[in-house]
Amino acid sequence: MERNIRLVISYDGTDFHGWQAQPGLRTVQGEIESVALRVVRHPLSIRGSGRTDAGVHARGQVANFHTTCEIPTDNLRRAIQARLPLDVSLRRADEVHPDFVASASATSKLYRYRIHNSTHRPVDGHTQRHTYHCWHALDVARMQEAATHFIGEMDYSAMAGAGCVRETMVRRVLRCDIHRHFEEVRVDVAGTGFLYNQVRNMVGTLIEIGRGRWEPDRLRTILASLDRRQAGPTAPAQGLSLQWVRYPPELLQPVESNTAIVPR
Repeated sequence: MERNIRLVISYDGTDFHGWQAQPGLRTVQGEIESVALRVVRHPLSIRGSGRTDAGVHARGQVANFHTTCEIPTDNLRRAIQARLPLDVSLRRADEVHPDFVASASATSKLYRYRIHNSTHRPVDGHTQRHTYHCWHALDVARMQEAATHFIGEMDYSAMAGAGCVRETMVRRVLRCDIHRHFEEVRVDVAGTGFLYNQVRNMVGTLIEIGRGRWEPDRLRTILASLDRRQAGPTAPAQGLSLQWVRYPPELLQPVESNTAIVPR
């Protein structure tokens, strides 16, 4: 019987050419597919909830694959985990509904961007692989005021990466929260989906406001322009991490768990 297996994965993206498998390049998807194939012993295709770029990290990337292998999920997780490289960790493996698709079934996801905001280098705290160093003092209150303009459903063309062409550029941002944790400024962005480089462009624009170059209300004008050239620079990849992806609860259970028991 074929089973649908959901994986929850963490990885340090520094030494990967992103999530998506590419010939001749080291990618997260490629590493996991190679290991999973050796464990289940049949061809498979692992589908992720979304593509992370080279250098971007994940604490809660989600993927799924179909298998006829009968290894219990706990043992399956341990077998795959034991063979993965040290910069990838398989946090969970669960059998889910046959209709579950890591990308199409997602209802929301959250990205965190970490900014090392100090004149001291992030290597002092060994965070240089996971933060962007901004030595200009950032005003978090100004950034948070500006971030309110991101909330809602709208055309995010001004925040899309160069060459990003989709059927619709409309996306829905559920929240955008900024807070300081000692020398680190963290930007948490949750939404139902994102355009290519959208979060990194949002952060780059907020940094310009936080350092005092622009007023918070300018963000409203930037978004209305639908012009990427009006926004701030793209924040570097190393500060970004996919924290979690959420799904409808009914899709996170196998068929047997969703089948009602009819009393006789």
